[in-house]
Amino acid sequence: MTDLRSAEVPGPRADDHVRGPADAPLVLFYGDYACPKCALAHERLKQAPVRVAFRHFALKAKHPRALALAHAAEAAANQGRFWPLTDALYADQGRLEDPHLWAHCAALGIDLERFETDRRGDEVAERVKRDVRDALRGGATGTPTVWIAHDDADLLDTMVTFGIRDARRIGSPTDGRARKGSTYEQ
Repeated sequence: MTDLRSAEVPGPRADDHVRGPADAPLVLFYGDYACPKCALAHERLKQAPVRVAFRHFALKAKHPRALALAHAAEAAANQGRFWPLTDALYADQGRLEDPHLWAHCAALGIDLERFETDRRGDEVAERVKRDVRDALRGGATGTPTVWIAHDDADLLDTMVTFGIRDARRIGSPTDGRARKGSTYEQ
């Protein structure tokens, strides 16, 4: 019989985009720049007392610009501007087409020629594919998906307090019957 359980969610990586206090609990945020719920979760997580590691869950079938925007964020990261561009994209979701994207980049001091070369490069594409593959293998079914450490008893309540009710604990592979993390939803 085939084992249909989810794989483990990969823990922190050296190349994760992380922000927040070094001593704060880590939250893995799988998001899509064209997703309105992700924009809301992004703003809420900025206010929460956590350290956020952003990973891409860009599904073109769900949001046609998702993949292009994920590649853009990684190209901005190559110039040290991942978080500023992430904040700009989530703050201005009604304007995600290329002319608006280039305007954001120019305002952030991003070299547009290098940006365009990088965002169409294999390195950026592979990074985004890896994040999406890991999210799917870990059992993510939509955006946003937020995973928290299994060993922090208070973190789940913190997520609920900040309106992140779909947080899931990182742990052993699930058997497909795992419930959402919020105690209010079980």
